[in-house]
Amino acid sequence: MQGVASDRNQFTQRLFQPLPQNYDRLAEVLSFGQNGRWRRAMVDPVAAASPGRIVDVATGTAGVALQLARRTPADIVGVDLTAGMLREGRRNVDASGLNHRIHLALGRGEQLPFPDAAFDALTFTYLLRYVDDLQATLSELARVVRPGGVIANLEFLEPPDPLWRAAWWLYTRSVLPAAGWITGGKDWYRVGRFLGPSISGLYREYPVPSMVAMWEKAGVEDVKTRVMSLGGGLVTWGNRRSG
Repeated sequence: MQGVASDRNQFTQRLFQPLPQNYDRLAEVLSFGQNGRWRRAMVDPVAAASPGRIVDVATGTAGVALQLARRTPADIVGVDLTAGMLREGRRNVDASGLNHRIHLALGRGEQLPFPDAAFDALTFTYLLRYVDDLQATLSELARVVRPGGVIANLEFLEPPDPLWRAAWWLYTRSVLPAAGWITGGKDWYRVGRFLGPSISGLYREYPVPSMVAMWEKAGVEDVKTRVMSLGGGLVTWGNRRSG
């Protein structure tokens, strides 16, 4: 892994290192079963472009990488900061029989170990709350995609509607930590307590229009957004600008 891990990188590693074996199951539980649907929506514009080479950043246990392999003809490189998540990802890839097309490696989204324009497409999932400099990270992600290539992202979102936001607030501050404890023990309780405030903090500092402007500044054009599940998730995608 290139570069020096920041304090936020180290926090992320501590948060996720104990979670790999239960991550996929609990991610579905804690997202009201919507995580898989959101992932499919993120992959849709990538699959439509039929890329030959894709990098999946923050690949975790390789769930998105596996979907990309099933829905595109591409060779895929999955990158993640946490060794434990990648070990579980390798088990999942091996079990799928797709290990000839999916390769996993340690790496940081802020400093990817690839040359410019190395990929036809890039995906990244639930990454932006774990980096220090969003603009620099978006620019780095765009750097490794060829001109015209697709970049797509999935993030949690704080619902814009006041009624749904109130229900979401109650869920993330009370139900989510308790559900995490019941289904995954103290490690998932810590994740449950962290999740809601981290999402609120992200959009308090970077509202969605501001985020879109940052994508454009990073060299991505035709940026589109899709709000999912009454505002619980946000899919963003666009194309690497030519020239």
